[in-house]
Amino acid sequence: MSELVVGSIVEGKVIKIAPFGAIVALEGGKQGLVHISQVANTFVQDINDHLKVDDVVKVKVLSIDPETHRISLSIRAALPKPERPERTDRPKKEGFKPRENRNNHDRGDAPQAPLNDFEEKMKEFLKQSNDKMATLNKRANKR
Repeated sequence: MSELVVGSIVEGKVIKIAPFGAIVALEGGKQGLVHISQVANTFVQDINDHLKVDDVVKVKVLSIDPETHRISLSIRAALPKPERPERTDRPKKEGFKPRENRNNHDRGDAPQAPLNDFEEKMKEFLKQSNDKMATLNKRANKR
């Protein structure tokens, strides 16, 4: 019988199912809870669709509370990581330049028109905003 360690993956047997998760019996007479959010890599509406009493499952030990002796387990974390295939179906964007080939704005070779246009719009916005605030303040002072 080995000592239970946080992070280890062990086998256990489902002994009880509740709406919030499953109680799993581990070696050495210990029991732990697999919360419903830790049952599968997908959303679990009904835990009974994924587990049944007497199922043998591999679980990862997430935490052990020494005071209450509660053990948190995860079936999801014990699953092998799915390999992500390289996507080849996505079309490349036209005009995309890798980061090292993009224009360096610090060198001054970037066009300035959009920045100037933005500054003009900000000046106009601030002028309108100040005018509106002045009008509101005048109304408030008349009362």
